Amino acid sequence: MTIRLGVPSKGRLMEKTFDWFGARGLTLRKRGNDREYAGVVEGIDGVELALLSAGEIPRELAAGRLHLGVTGSDLVREKVAGWDLRLRELAQMGFGGADLVIAVPQCWVDVDTLDDLDAVAAAFRRDHGFRLRIATKYHRLTREFLKEHGVADYQLVDSQGATEGVVRNETAEAISDITSTGETLRANGLKILSDGMIHSSQATLFRSSTAEWSEAHRATLDALEDKLGL
Repeated sequence: MTIRLGVPSKGRLMEKTFDWFGARGLTLRKRGNDREYAGVVEGIDGVELALLSAGEIPRELAAGRLHLGVTGSDLVREKVAGWDLRLRELAQMGFGGADLVIAVPQCWVDVDTLDDLDAVAAAFRRDHGFRLRIATKYHRLTREFLKEHGVADYQLVDSQGATEGVVRNETAEAISDITSTGETLRANGLKILSDGMIHSSQATLFRSSTAEWSEAHRATLDALEDKLGL
């Protein structure tokens, strides 16, 4: 019985993941040509490598089709309801860092906090007859965060493109988006609320609680955790 390990299939996330395991004595590599989404794990027996998009990995873990997976902690929290009941963090990996934040126009000089945003949202609805629009790809995380902090009278609008540009294009009044340095936000005339940090994300190794864990699986997991120093 083999453990299925899912890792990102391309780009810097894949390269950094391969480097992270390599530094701990395990070689991860693609099998065959660059278009083949299967791989090999060398340095331990009983582990099978699956190459998937970072966005697919949370759902595959939650469904139990992967035993272990590397993906962003933001994606797990966004895509898996009650994620902490279905997955467990094994290791934060120290790369792929980004912050999910609430940002508003820089010209809103009197808006610096979530309380300020709540007041602006109420005034916006009163003046315009519809709710203030917040564009985001992260609906679950944003909705839970705003509810927790008492912000009402807003609506979330979906953004699958360059979210930083929607305010300038007048399709939303504020955004909730991932940023690493804040430079792109500033370049688009936006500022982060002082208490607008929703989640600080990084690449994380997760274990599925819903996958099959036979005695053979658990023995392999023990050997893997020992190899990785977990």
